[in-house]
Amino acid sequence: MFAIVEIAGQQFKVAKDQKVFVHRLATEEGKKVSFDNVLMLSDGDKVTVGAPAIDGAQVGAKVIKHLKGDKVIVFKKKRRKGYRVKNGHRQALTEIVIESIVGSGAKKATVKKEAKPTASKVEKAAPKEAVKPAAKAKKEAPKKEKSSSADISSMTVAQLKAVAKEKGVKGYTSMKKADLIAALS
Repeated sequence: MFAIVEIAGQQFKVAKDQKVFVHRLATEEGKKVSFDNVLMLSDGDKVTVGAPAIDGAQVGAKVIKHLKGDKVIVFKKKRRKGYRVKNGHRQALTEIVIESIVGSGAKKATVKKEAKPTASKVEKAAPKEAVKPAAKAKKEAPKKEKSSSADISSMTVAQLKAVAKEKGVKGYTSMKKADLIAALS
């Protein structure tokens, strides 16, 4: 009997009592681990293929030890440019031994997720709506102050043109600052 199982992002063909080197697992040495992402099972002539995984199938294994793989030399070179870089890499591995392959009836590891109440979302949304009218009131108030302001000479040309447009002054687009101040006073 063998199975094709996904362990740490890679697919392995495993059988019972087989030793496998996989990418480093976050499990202590001597502990048991189970993998429930079984893609295919074969028991003699009977072959079961998952879509993508088989429900209820599980592969049990025991972590033997953590180790580093062989050193791999990474050498980069660009010819005629004097560029040479040499790096080494040793992959962190975990050695596991497959203890059991279960075809059906295994329980999947469930992850508990806390349900977030929707009432808090409604409460959060209400203050935002209350803030918006206040912001609009603040924006409207300065416009009234600018139009009723007696000190027109401290305004910029753009502000003067806006006030002239509100009062209905004709030809304000081509006027200079002094002309706008004279037309508005």
